[in-house]
Amino acid sequence: MTGILPAILSCQGPRLTEDEKKFFSHINPLGINLFARNIISKKQIKQLISELKEVIGREDILIAIDQEGGRVRRLPEPEFRSYTAAITLGSLAFKDAKQACRLHARLISQDLKELGINVNYAPVLDIIHPQTSPALLSRCFSSDSKTVAELGKISVKEYIKNGIVPCIKHIPGHGSTQIDPHLGLPILNTSLSEMEKDFYPFYCLRNAPFGMTAHVVITSVDDSTPITQSKKAIKTIIREHIGFKGLLISDAIDMKALKGTISEKAARSLEAGCDCICYALGDINEMKAIASVCPPMTDKALNRYQKLKKVWNKEVLFANSDKSAQNYQQLIGKTEPYQETYDATEVLNKLLKEKNKC
Repeated sequence: MTGILPAILSCQGPRLTEDEKKFFSHINPLGINLFARNIISKKQIKQLISELKEVIGREDILIAIDQEGGRVRRLPEPEFRSYTAAITLGSLAFKDAKQACRLHARLISQDLKELGINVNYAPVLDIIHPQTSPALLSRCFSSDSKTVAELGKISVKEYIKNGIVPCIKHIPGHGSTQIDPHLGLPILNTSLSEMEKDFYPFYCLRNAPFGMTAHVVITSVDDSTPITQSKKAIKTIIREHIGFKGLLISDAIDMKALKGTISEKAARSLEAGCDCICYALGDINEMKAIASVCPPMTDKALNRYQKLKKVWNKEVLFANSDKSAQNYQQLIGKTEPYQETYDATEVLNKLLKEKNKC
């Protein structure tokens, strides 16, 4: 078997195609992202995950999902529980918010554990600002950095306690941007001292096992390159100033915030200091291009990856889950119906399909 490819990739549908099987077996990716297009039922998801492990040839692949709650949740009702957005959790009285966050992470962990998913791209630690992009706004806990840090700590601790790897995002914070990075490149012309409020939750969670970069330019550090692809920014802000010690993954490199071919995006992100890259759209030709430029994971990245494995390998007993669900529902009230069309990554996927038809 070749070394582990430093990439969490994706597939097109609820079952692997023959081309995907051949490709994944050859390139040995770090893991696979699951999206709404990959999900039909519990039984089907378990079969897909089993198939992925068999094809790739490792039991320890990362199976990752965005199950934040609110409009970013991949597991649809009625077969799966409904979860509210972070902004709803953060708007509760602080005592209730802490308990709701604890239950939120515990119940999601149970759902993911049952399916064989071991990574959740949550919690979001970005701060709400008056100008925060609508694409991000409801996914944030609060405009108060201490509230975000405290609720983030509770969430991370509960995920880890229940055998799910949390991924804090988007380091070092892009709540003060107006542009959705799925569609364009946010640029912040602010000093580092002005951004300390945004850095604070990430500093408090610097020992989290897994973190995702922000596709944002901070001109006071690097006036032309997004954090994800800036060696200077990753070193000076993420690793040194914030002190993040965990495995660092890029935000999805198929977002429009990053320029160049998909292989250029992948190579630049790894060269800048990301331990691995995230790819969402499941286009096999793009994934082949990514694999062609990615060296095997570095020893340093592999050591960080080993720490993730310790989280999901623990045995967990979920007791009184029905009572937890009742308490959670009482705290949060009614949640909005699941609508995958509100998820920008899924919108990009649909745009790609429409483009390919032309």
